[in-house]
Amino acid sequence: MLEALQYEFIQNALLSGLLVSIASGIIGSLIVVNRMVFLAGGIAHTSYGGIGLALFFGIPIFLGASLFAIAAALLMAFLTLHKRERIDTFIGLIWAVGMAIGIIFVDMTPGYNVDLMSYLFGSILAVSDADIYYMGGLVIVIIFIITFWYRDILAVSYDSEYAKLRGINVNLFYTLILVLSALSVVIAIKVVGLILVIALLTIPIYIAEKLSSSLYMMMFISSLLSAFFTLTGLIVSYTLNLTSGASIILVSAFCMVLFLLFKRD
Repeated sequence: MLEALQYEFIQNALLSGLLVSIASGIIGSLIVVNRMVFLAGGIAHTSYGGIGLALFFGIPIFLGASLFAIAAALLMAFLTLHKRERIDTFIGLIWAVGMAIGIIFVDMTPGYNVDLMSYLFGSILAVSDADIYYMGGLVIVIIFIITFWYRDILAVSYDSEYAKLRGINVNLFYTLILVLSALSVVIAIKVVGLILVIALLTIPIYIAEKLSSSLYMMMFISSLLSAFFTLTGLIVSYTLNLTSGASIILVSAFCMVLFLLFKRD
């Protein structure tokens, strides 16, 4: 593996894995604490519609997927806040329609020659310099928002009623968390694909939750675990010539099983 570090695509893969690990560790913690896993899953699959639109109109994949995912997140936030009793139905509908839109526009794209598997199961070795800049910018934005509004986000995440009494705009921060989740899902798709992205946003967080006593520590530990799983998965993928996204998730799942076997309650 060491000799492979001389190649730029391997360097980009490692750097993107680190950036996505930070984003998924922070946002994944918020997703789990706020019980948004199903919502994040819906956003992940809905974002395929943005991929199809981006291919059809010839715009950057990340831009198309991000805009579509943000729109889905805003719609899900509205439905969650105003139609909570039917939210599972609406999420299933948005999920299916988003993917259908993506498939139709991919079919309509003239001369289409991009491998769909790279979006379904990830293609971390194909990360470009432009992708790195996008990921880096998003990580900076996430860290700034979490740092600046940490106490408000903490209050909203653990006790929304108390947060309302303090005068915090709960709906605004709830929507903000969903939007950040959407953007994090989009960049994680490049690493593990939209089929496996929820595993990356939950497995390290589950372990970190058992090892931490605060939301801040949970974010920090889960980011470290995500980085370890990603780098280890890359090594396994490179050594055995396997799909990188699936290798990362299997490494994560294996470590989680070991943790469950050996942890003491």
